[in-house]
Amino acid sequence: MHKDSGGERLTAMTNSTTILAVKHKGQVALGGDGQVTLDKTVIKNTAKKIRTMYKGKVISGFAGSAADGLTLYEKFEAKLEEYNGNLVRSAVELAKDWRTDKVLRRLEAMLVIADQEHLLMVSGNGDVLEPDDNIASVGSGSPYAIAAAKALVKYSELSASEIVKEALGIAASICIYTNDRISIETLP
Repeated sequence: MHKDSGGERLTAMTNSTTILAVKHKGQVALGGDGQVTLDKTVIKNTAKKIRTMYKGKVISGFAGSAADGLTLYEKFEAKLEEYNGNLVRSAVELAKDWRTDKVLRRLEAMLVIADQEHLLMVSGNGDVLEPDDNIASVGSGSPYAIAAAKALVKYSELSASEIVKEALGIAASICIYTNDRISIETLP
């Protein structure tokens, strides 16, 4: 348990899932595990924390609070509509709102979003990051998933979706907040 910045309210410390995206060999794949935890207890094993957006042209995943992640999905989808599917502009505008809005800035989640051209991580600190190696991950198991994905990209002939599946499986075998109930969405 920890106190918020006001020092008055106690909340359970949350640990999150693992979301991984890989852009490789002309394919973009984004996957996530299905575990939902509250403190040290598994509440659900089969949650789906990834989805397609904007007429199937964008894929996204969140790690963090489920309600906060779903709220961010709604806000991001509205930005995609407003900016005609321009992923980068939509992400930047979401990050600006997220950082400055009194309600949004309290949201505890991170997003990984991708289309055929861009792979981005978006946070409430105003970060919109595009990794150099076309591998992005957020959540508790992300260091393990990234390490596995980097090795698989370099030393295997697997497709992007196969790399995501294998790397998330490796993360699940190491991270107690990640399970092996993996969902994957791809863009051809």
